[in-house]
Amino acid sequence: MSQGAVRMDVVDEVPVDPRGGRVYAEGWQSWSPATWYPVTATGRAPAEGWQHLMRFRPGTPVPASGVQGEGLLVVDPGTGVPARCYATDDLLVVPSIHATLEGDRVVVRSSGPVTTSEHPAGGEAALVAYGDALAATSPPLSDPPTVWCSWYRFFEAVTAADVAEAVRDLDRHELGVGVVLVDDGWSAGFGELLRPSDRFGSLPGVVEDVRASGRRAGAWLAPFLVGADTTMAREHPDWLVGPAGHNWGQDLVGLDLTHPGVREVLADSLRALVDAGVDYLKLDFLYGGAVPGRRREDVDEVAAYRSGLQLVRDVVGPDVLLVGCGAPLLPSVGLVDVMRVSPDTFHEGGEDGSGGLRGLMPIAARAWQQGRLWVNDPDCVVVRPSYGSRERWAEAAQAFGGLRSFSDRISELDAWGLDTVRGLLADGGTAAPLATEVLRHGARVAQDEGAAS
Repeated sequence: MSQGAVRMDVVDEVPVDPRGGRVYAEGWQSWSPATWYPVTATGRAPAEGWQHLMRFRPGTPVPASGVQGEGLLVVDPGTGVPARCYATDDLLVVPSIHATLEGDRVVVRSSGPVTTSEHPAGGEAALVAYGDALAATSPPLSDPPTVWCSWYRFFEAVTAADVAEAVRDLDRHELGVGVVLVDDGWSAGFGELLRPSDRFGSLPGVVEDVRASGRRAGAWLAPFLVGADTTMAREHPDWLVGPAGHNWGQDLVGLDLTHPGVREVLADSLRALVDAGVDYLKLDFLYGGAVPGRRREDVDEVAAYRSGLQLVRDVVGPDVLLVGCGAPLLPSVGLVDVMRVSPDTFHEGGEDGSGGLRGLMPIAARAWQQGRLWVNDPDCVVVRPSYGSRERWAEAAQAFGGLRSFSDRISELDAWGLDTVRGLLADGGTAAPLATEVLRHGARVAQDEGAAS
């Protein structure tokens, strides 16, 4: 895609070594590409329109050459001179920042204001400094609980009986899980006002059983978008903003988070879950709150999104742990406890792992965010024998993430799988930043993974 009508003004020109220089480009949301690129590279781009909506920044063209970051870009010249960081200081203003190699210089352009800083210790130090500055203005982070998640074994077919079996098996094998997370499949969807799925059973009953086992109960929610064919979309077309991709067999539409009706329904739904005993919420597909379009209030999509996420935090209170997923990254800082920093481990049909490690590049590249912006969620480890990438994935998730979660039917695990889960859980979740050598290793892994895929 071309640069289109977006105005990009030159903010800097950096002499670089074309063979050793590199650029870090931050993606828009959890599922967007993020990595260190050689200065000669062209960044990743969506192949289809739905991918642009669901994996890149909707409404923002992706350039045909060079690399583009959303709100954050670092140039490490490779010549021994300091790395330069270009970043927003205002989480309500997230400009696109574009870097192109022109001769022996990288020309940096931006669609909005950025602050430029120099970092003699290199590119990783530039990211750490930016993360530390944002952390200083955000609430302190706490170590997260360990998690069992229903998704990668049961997907949307999960039932209350499946969750009850998991609770029994966690006890039987003495696996130290702190949260049982019921992922997508328990409800008919937010556009149906949290009506339970006819197949799942009783969510309050599941929550009661989980809590009785001494664990916390978690639930999945996609609160900022609806299906175009849902009750809410049909009855309240004035609550809708614009296209948000396709899933669950229908087109998706973003919600106007500035509309009083949307905010009331959102608040009521959140209170109902918390009152039922849920105190761990996985908030998925959050990018839907930031799609372009006309809203009730005259604010842009970033301000609307952050106001919606602030509402969530205010309604549930500080004791409910919030996990962002598919979430615009910089506009979420300070409002979530944990953030998915990668695409899904795999989709239905890819359970054997033959598609490779989809999330390795961004979780390695975003290792600097761990313990600064939030606790990094690399997504669930899967350790059953049928998953061919299980050893490499378990190692990567533990090396670069802060949340420890797994998603298997426990009765299907072999000795290696059970031992690996025990090790993962014994290590526990952490809100501590990763060591500098881990960040440097992650940068190398990310760049190598990007070049290989």
